[in-house]
Formats: sequence, structure tokens, C-alpha cells
Amino acid sequence: MKLLTENLWKKRKKTLFCVAAAALCCLCVLGGAAPASAAGIAERILNSWSKRAEFSAGEGIQFLRIRVTYYSAEYIEALVRSEAEKNLWTQAEEENYKYNLLRRLNLDETIAFHVEFDVTGAPLHLQPFDRHLKLYAGRTVLEPVDYDRRFNFAIRGERRDGMVQFPRYAAGTGKSHLDGVRELRLVMSGSMSQATTRTGDVRFVWDITGDDPSVLGTGSAAARLELDRLIRRLDRLKDDRGALQTQLDAIDKELAEIDARVDELQRQ
Repeated sequence: MKLLTENLWKKRKKTLFCVAAAALCCLCVLGGAAPASAAGIAERILNSWSKRAEFSAGEGIQFLRIRVTYYSAEYIEALVRSEAEKNLWTQAEEENYKYNLLRRLNLDETIAFHVEFDVTGAPLHLQPFDRHLKLYAGRTVLEPVDYDRRFNFAIRGERRDGMVQFPRYAAGTGKSHLDGVRELRLVMSGSMSQATTRTGDVRFVWDITGDDPSVLGTGSAAARLELDRLIRRLDRLKDDRGALQTQLDAIDKELAEIDARVDELQRQ
């Protein structure tokens, strides 16, 4: 009886060990697969917001590659996650990176794109660069309000990239140019290079119906950006109050002078 009990206990321990080992293997596999899967998802999102085009002007005359990325909310979130995983950042480091990125993009006032040119053969002359670009937000046509000034210099056998930004709000009404818009089209003039002269204007199109900018409004990075906006607003209001106070002081002085003259005339 004692021998039977010992054999059963040994078998039970062996079974428990096998189950534990199998569970540990599953956890290891899942643990390794989760980051890879997350990284793969982030990479797909990043690529989905980047558009590419290639053009050639005859045999070896000029070859042009263009890549344009729209800084959608989804793209920004994926970029922040990708950089955080790649660099093994803490939550604080990730939020700091996001804050600096959003501050540079200035999405409160602009619609931001990243543009990249890769040129071989004859040089690419784009000056003035902003004359070659138009952004169609629905039926509204927008021109750049800012861009990387390095695009104004000739590009010879190299890759050059930089930011291009368009106004987010209408000057007269303050309404967002993206309200109710389903599609963004960035158009580059076909006359900008030998490689695109024959093909005509170059168009890059993004479907923005599923993009939700509100996802950027959470976390410490969003709180710091809001604080920055409030401080700038306070400064502007103080400047406005100072200007109005100067006008008010001038009016008070003139009123006093008029009252004094009226009194003087009435005593005559």
C-alpha cells in the first residue's frame, strides 16, 4: 500500500511539472509575440499614412522619388508608441517625446505634412517651394503657411526631407478646414522637375474619415500643451489690456481738457 501511494505521488509530481513547464512555454511564446505583434501593428499604421511616388525623365537624366506623410492623430499615436518601444522609454520619457512632437507640429494652428525628395541625375530646383504646393481639404484650396526653407536650395543626388504646414482654420470665421472633410489631397505642380513635366501634377490622397484628433487630448503631454496655450493667451490678453488702457488714458485726458475748456467758456 505504501509503495502504491509513493508511485502515485511521483506520477502526480511529474504531471504537475509537465503542466507548469507547458504553461511557462506558452507565456514565453506569448510574451515574445505580443511586442512583435504590437510593433507590426504600429508599423502598418505608420506606412498607411505615408504616400510614395516615383518619376523618371528619360534614360539617366533624372530619377525622382517622393514620399509624403500626413500627421494624422492615428499616425502620431503609432509613432509615439513605436519610438517608446524601440528605445525602451519610461512613461515619463514617452510623454515628453509626445509633448515635444506635438509642440513642433503645432496642430492647434496647422495641418502638418512631412515631405521627402530623393533625387539622382539632374538637380531638382524647387525655389520657391511653396509655389509648387496646394492642399485641397474638400473644396477648400490651401497654400502653405510654413515649410522647411532647405527645399528652396537645389537637391543634387541626395535625399532631403522637411516639414510643410497649412492653415488649420479659416482666417475670417475661425472654422476648421477639416470639419466635415472626408479626403485630403496634396498636389505638387508637375513643373517642379524634369521627371514630372510630362506626367503633370502629382497628387497624394488621404482618407481622413476615421481619424479622431481627440485621442491626442489625453495624458501629461496634452496637459502641458494646454498650459502652454493658456500662458500664451494670458500674455496676449495682457498686451490687449495694456493697449486698451493706453487708449482709455488718452480719452480721459482729452475729456478732462474739454471739461476744463467748457467751464472756462461758461464763466465768460
